[in-house]
Amino acid sequence: MFALNQASDLDEPWLQFKNLLVRQLAFCVASPNILAAIPPELVLKHSFQLHANKTWARHFQNYRSRLLYLDQHPQELEMFLQQLKSTRLGLRFEMFIWFWLLDQNYHSYQLLGHSIQKIAGSITLGELDFLLLNTESNKIEHWEVALKYYLAERDFSLACWYGLNRSDTLVRKLNHFSQKQFQFEDALGQQIERRFAVLKGQLYLPVCPRQQVIPTWVNLKRRLGSWGSHLPHQNAHFYRLQRQEWICPASHLSSETAHWWINGLYRQKDKPNFYMFRPAPLLFQNSNHQLYEKSLSL
Repeated sequence: MFALNQASDLDEPWLQFKNLLVRQLAFCVASPNILAAIPPELVLKHSFQLHANKTWARHFQNYRSRLLYLDQHPQELEMFLQQLKSTRLGLRFEMFIWFWLLDQNYHSYQLLGHSIQKIAGSITLGELDFLLLNTESNKIEHWEVALKYYLAERDFSLACWYGLNRSDTLVRKLNHFSQKQFQFEDALGQQIERRFAVLKGQLYLPVCPRQQVIPTWVNLKRRLGSWGSHLPHQNAHFYRLQRQEWICPASHLSSETAHWWINGLYRQKDKPNFYMFRPAPLLFQNSNHQLYEKSLSL
């Protein structure tokens, strides 16, 4: 079933921690972007960059001692996350990034602002996730952060990667970065000099993909999952992940081995395989299913 070229020795240092919140925080800091590069077919209106894999690896090493402490004493992290009233994973991801950026002793960024609204008169033009001073380069950086799960359908071209809500596609998100979110030249009286998209999560390939090459812009240093509308073999021992575990699974099994299946993300017990189960009707776009898909939006 899982014929993907998935190395079992991918560096996933977030799995060393026991506390679920700390594992998720470690994932948000340490995991590579789901894209290795901006797809060349994307037409950029406002250019932006992606951090290199080694950048996130360095951030994790600098933060590891703090993560080890939080793993034993998670109260500060727990209290910080209590500010979040939404269950949306994308906002939860942003909170973890915010917590890390506030820990200024462990990285080279000075946080200048978070959720900065740009307003012209009575019109809101947009909002910046993070404005930072990089104390190594002495440059002002604008970061937009997103946690995304995209499934490749007909082929692996940029236009064929769909989110759980089918109006959320990879190409639409990248265009939104370029056309909308990175449009601003300044914020809080600071001239923006560099723009970065922090785009993490997971990509999923069909269980039985056609013979085709995975695009070079897909980051193979981030584990790929599989998706399908058929049940795995009964001996595959998959269990269903809780919603928050989509960021990072708990260190223990959070549910029983699945004997019946509903829409969601599953993980294999004895192998690091992820399987997104999507009943066939959910793959088609009509009015009834759009309403159901919207309820699953991140």
